[in-house]
Order: sequence, then C-alpha cells, then structure tokens
Amino acid sequence: GTVIQALATKETLNSTTLWNFLADAQSSNSFEVGTMGIREESERHQQEVAPKNADNVDEVMAAADAAAEVDKEETLIPTENAFGGSFRNYEENETPLQKQVNQFYKTHHENQTYEFVQQMHKKWLTLDRKVMGIWEAAELLNEIVDESDPDLDLPQIEHLLQTAEGCRKAYPGEEYDWMHLAGFIHDLGKVMTHPVFGGEEQWATVGDTHPVGCAFDPAIIFPQHFANCPDIHDSRYNTKYGVYEPNCGLDKVHFTWGHDEYMYQVMIRNNCTLPKEAQYMVRFHSFYALHTGNAYDHLCNDEDRAMVHWIREFNKNDLYTKSYEKVNVEELKPYYQGLIKKYFPEKLNW
Repeated sequence: GTVIQALATKETLNSTTLWNFLADAQSSNSFEVGTMGIREESERHQQEVAPKNADNVDEVMAAADAAAEVDKEETLIPTENAFGGSFRNYEENETPLQKQVNQFYKTHHENQTYEFVQQMHKKWLTLDRKVMGIWEAAELLNEIVDESDPDLDLPQIEHLLQTAEGCRKAYPGEEYDWMHLAGFIHDLGKVMTHPVFGGEEQWATVGDTHPVGCAFDPAIIFPQHFANCPDIHDSRYNTKYGVYEPNCGLDKVHFTWGHDEYMYQVMIRNNCTLPKEAQYMVRFHSFYALHTGNAYDHLCNDEDRAMVHWIREFNKNDLYTKSYEKVNVEELKPYYQGLIKKYFPEKLNW
C-alpha cells in the first residue's frame, strides 16, 4: 500500500495521503475504527496535530499516532462486551449464557421455515393487538431480556437508548436525527414476547435473521443447526435462488420472522415518515449474513446494495454500545419524545 511503498523508498508522504489511506482501509474492514470514522477524525484533528508539510515518513507516522490518541475513548471500537469477552462469540459453549444462546439458535433454525414465516405474517400483521405510542412500547421492553444476545443481559430499554445515543454521537446534528430515532426504535418489535401481546416465543421474535425459501448460506451463525430444518430437504427451498428471481430485491424476499420485520411493518402501516435509510436499519439490522458476512448479494438489487452502507454504520452503534453503563432515561426522554412526535403519529396500531 501507499504507506509501505513510502517506507521502502523514503518518499515524502504528506498527512492527507496517509489519512486517505487509513480511511480506505477502514472501508475495506482492514482494521477496527470508531463510530465517527477515521476520515472525519482526521479532518477534526489534522490542523492540531499533523504537520502541514511532512519531510519524512517518521514525522507523518508520529502525527498519525498523536491524532489517534486524541479522544481515544470516542474513536476506538471496544473489543470486549459487557462480560469481558469478544462480541458475538458463538464459538464457545461453556458459560450458562453461551449454552442458552446455542440452544436458542438450534430451536430457531429448526423451526423458522418458509411455511412458518407465512403463518406468522398472517398472525401478526393484522396489527389489532394494541393501540399505543412509541414510548409506551419502549417501556414495555423494561421487562424483556433477549435470550439470543451473548453480549448483554440488561432490560431492552437500556440497549435502545445506548444504541440511540451511539448514533447521536457518531452522527450529531438535526440532519441525522432520523438515525438517532432509528437507534431508539430498532428493537421495539420485541414487544411480541410481552404477555400483553400474547407472549410470543423468543425464537420467533429475536436473534439474527436470514432469508427463507432458498438455500441457507454458511455465513449464518450456527449453520450446523439447520440439519433438522425441513426446508433443507425440500427441493422448492434448498437451491441458491429457491422461490426467488436473481437480484429480485430484499423487499421481495421472506426472512425468518422476528422483531425486525414486525417493527418495519408497524412503521410503514402506521404512516411513519422516517426516511428509507432508517427503514433499512430497522428491517435488516439483524441480517448479519449480509452486512457482516457479505452473503446473499445474488438476491439484492442496486438499492439494497446502496443501503448496506447505512446498515453497517448503524450496526457499529447497535453492537458496540452494549455495556452495563446505564443511561439516564429521564434526562434523554424529552429529546426522543420530540423525535417521535416528528416522525410518528401519537398512537400506533400494533
């Protein structure tokens, strides 16, 4: 790369070239950087710490190191979850929580079939169970802990506000307030598990999502648990495209039933005015096989591919903000209630 070439030839490497190189590395997932992105950080700190006309590589590298130290806590993605382990660690099966997650996905993969998903659409998309506002739905989540989550076991409203505030920190300003609200509402579909809604099974509500009606991709977590799924033995559903056309678009694809799809449907059927980017964040934030595993591109259209960028930006704040550091709900409440009023009706059908 540019830096290695310069080190070998002793060519002058100005700070702009270095930062562009690092930003390109970020976009190709070469290394982990913070939620603001290293290009944005460079613009904010370059005048303070980077020499205007570097004479040698050592000077530029020193400038880069200095910039990296500025606001270090703000810019680096954490490497440990709330339990001191790595994020989304599905390889180990030792702790009670890890065993719970493993069993959860076994049940999930064996039962989330194409036919089951059709049944859940008919069951839930009548939206006749309750009439309530967004904040009321968030308060219901205080009583719910996600059994599929290996990174946190706090009530869900804590995670909602952690995610929302992560988005707000990464993308400040009114022009991105839709992303702040997407962070707050993204998991509200988990109210399906609440007794008020009939207490839906968690394996039919939470966890990663993936397409049904076509072959399961190895990028899906715990792929070994598909062995007993009926669809894997059904010739209608076990080929690359299955029931779909090439590049048909994700809007035409059926996914495992869960809180993502339910909340998306609640949004659009209640005339929510959040932009398309926010809709994709809510609908596909659990589709890790796509936004992290780069699978299922053969079903995506151009709009889907363009929106994956925003899903990935959102994911940084969904996954890496999970911690036991509690947020001040009452202090944040007025800001998010204002956004709810801006983008949602006062009451919604659920």
